[in-house]
Amino acid sequence: MFKNFAPLVPLALTLALAACASHAPQPPAATAVVKAKTVEHVVFLEEAEAEAEASIDFADDKSYELPQLADSILTHGLSLVGTRYRYGGSTVSSGFDCSGFIGYLFKEELGMQLPRSTREMINIDAPLVERAELEPGDLLFFSTNGRGRVSHAGIYLGDDQFIHSSSSRSGGVRIDSLEDRYWNRTFIEAKRALALASTDPLPRHP
Repeated sequence: MFKNFAPLVPLALTLALAACASHAPQPPAATAVVKAKTVEHVVFLEEAEAEAEASIDFADDKSYELPQLADSILTHGLSLVGTRYRYGGSTVSSGFDCSGFIGYLFKEELGMQLPRSTREMINIDAPLVERAELEPGDLLFFSTNGRGRVSHAGIYLGDDQFIHSSSSRSGGVRIDSLEDRYWNRTFIEAKRALALASTDPLPRHP
């Protein structure tokens, strides 16, 4: 958020100076007041810029790594919306089933090898996350077969939305809402698999 602040400082100064120049000449006393206010405004902007730079440094701390990792996974995932569903599929060319889609994104973006099936994936040694504490990138697990056992999975996007490879009938990779009655009823639990990811940068695939 703060990264976009610094470029606005020169523009703000230009607009402030232009606004002063557009006024008619003023008496010396008034001009002194304007100059004082302008200097005060410049000091304020310089202090704000320094605070912004400090915030950027803080954003580079490890505590902010998980959102960055989530961004890379979800950006890639959103680019695949509409990819066909295929049972057992784990590539773009073949299509994806639900666990194949998740495994593909985590491997491509983070180099993480997740279990291939949802039954194994739900048992990974990652922190459990309460529904009210969900963050983008968290894995969501559902029981869609009516037996109380996990049978489907997706990745949380935020604002109660998640992305998943649903089924061939529903169009493959798509976005749905946890507020939808069906998904709300079949939701089992969520895990923060990103907590297991390495924070070291990975080489990009050609």
